Amino acid sequence: MEQHFQEILDRERAEIGSVAARVKALMKHTVFLAPGPTMDAGETKANIMLAYRHLEDARMRLGKAIQALEGNAATDH
Repeated sequence: MEQHFQEILDRERAEIGSVAARVKALMKHTVFLAPGPTMDAGETKANIMLAYRHLEDARMRLGKAIQALEGNAATDH
């Protein structure tokens, strides 16, 4: 049962990594080449980067959960 649970955690980490990459790619979207007059490009980019960082943190936290499951809580995964 633990192996199955770890496989789920690994899959979710991979999915979060994929989402994080897509979110980070938004920073280079063409909308930033010619922002509209009401668009706050800096605020938009700041929030995209914050979302990316939260996703990376979530991915890392699942890694820490895997470490704890394996009994290696002090070791980086």
